[in-house]
Amino acid sequence: MAVEMSRARFDELVSDALDLIPVEFAKAMDNIVVLVEDHNQEEPSLLGLYEGIALTERDSTYGGALPDRITVYREPLLEMCADEAEVVDEIAVTVVHEVAHHFGIDDAKLHELGWG
Repeated sequence: MAVEMSRARFDELVSDALDLIPVEFAKAMDNIVVLVEDHNQEEPSLLGLYEGIALTERDSTYGGALPDRITVYREPLLEMCADEAEVVDEIAVTVVHEVAHHFGIDDAKLHELGWG
């Protein structure tokens, strides 16, 4: 059963999840924007997506690039959860997962660390 939630409340929960990132990591994040969209057109069940050049892949030629994007998809997250507490947890996992990609951590390592 999907959870009903206002867009404003969902955005607030994404912001709260970003606040969970340790300060030293938050300070290291560079040229990145976090967005909320209803769903991914190509993969409607996708929970989140990182698009950009990971910090570990940037070199002296990196400059003038558009910001990396983390997109959190509202509808599939609400659809998979039974209550608001579960939404809070799933948003946090999704945000951490996508931020990890910004730091160059791939899916295999995330699964190994329990953040699959």
